[in-house]
Amino acid sequence: MAFDKAPTIEKYRTHEQDTGSARVQVAVLTDRINYLTNHFRSHHKDHHSRRGLLKMVGKRRRLLDYLKRTNLEGYRALVQELGLRY
Repeated sequence: MAFDKAPTIEKYRTHEQDTGSARVQVAVLTDRINYLTNHFRSHHKDHHSRRGLLKMVGKRRRLLDYLKRTNLEGYRALVQELGLRY
């Protein structure tokens, strides 16, 4: 598998056992989205994976909306760190 999420989890977790907080999920989804975006540059006919990409983008958007509602400062910091333009 070309995608490894362990370094991303290590970087964005808030405590030792944190693997599923919204912050970590957004970071992992962002890495996977970026990986797939590069994949489509050379495999532009891969429509099955494109559907998965669109589902990931929607899930990341919902998680970011949740973060924005519950922790506005954390949301702004995460968007800045990940380089998202929301």
